[in-house]
Amino acid sequence: MSGKPVLHYTNSRGRMESIRWLLAAAGVEFEERFLKTKDDFEKLKADGSLLFQQVPMVEIDGMKMVQTRAILNYIAGKYNLYGKDLKERALIDMYVEGMADLNELIMYHEFKIAKEKGHDLASILDKATNRYLPVFEKVLKNHGQDFLVGNKLSRADVSLMETILLVEELKPDALAKFPLLKSFKARMSNIPTIKKFLQPGSPKKPLVQEKDIPSVMAIFH
Repeated sequence: MSGKPVLHYTNSRGRMESIRWLLAAAGVEFEERFLKTKDDFEKLKADGSLLFQQVPMVEIDGMKMVQTRAILNYIAGKYNLYGKDLKERALIDMYVEGMADLNELIMYHEFKIAKEKGHDLASILDKATNRYLPVFEKVLKNHGQDFLVGNKLSRADVSLMETILLVEELKPDALAKFPLLKSFKARMSNIPTIKKFLQPGSPKKPLVQEKDIPSVMAIFH
C-alpha cells in the first residue's frame, strides 16, 4: 500500500464524494477501485480490509482507513487544510459538521420513494436557504476574508463549495440572496485544483440516476 491513495467504493457519490473533493482540492491524484457487485463488497469484508464492515475505505500511508470523518480529518491534516491551531480547527469542524448535516439530507433525497420526494425536497430547500446558507453568508461577512477560516484554503471551504453545488442542483438560483456566497463560489471555481476537478472527465461523480439506484443498493443489501 504505497503511492497514490486508493479509494474503495461504488462508482457513485455517496459518502466517498467528499473524500474525492478534498483529495482533489489538495492536488492529490488517487486511484479508484469500484465495487460493482455484492461479491466485490463481500470480498473486502472477508479479507479484513473493512474494520466495521463498511465503506468508504481508503488505502493511504500504509493504512486501510474507514469512517468518512476519520478519513477526511486525516487528509485535511496531512495536506495542511485543517487550520493553524486548535481554535481554527474547532471552527473548521463546526462548519464542516453543519454542512455534513445538510449534505446527508441531500444524499438520501434521491433514494426516497416518489411520493415522498416533493415534501422532502421542499424541506431540504427550506433548511438550505433559511438555516445553513445564511450562516456561511454571515461568516464570510464577519470574517472579511476570501476563506471561511484564517485567510487560506481549508477543509471547510472545500466542503462549502461541494455543498453549494449540491444545493444548486436542486435549486439553480439558490444563491440569489447570498452575494458573498456567489463570490465565494466564483473564487473557489478558479482555484486550479478545484477548477480541474470541475472539468468533464474528472473523478467527480454525477448525480445518481434513478435507474442506477437498484444496482447500487444491491451491492450492500
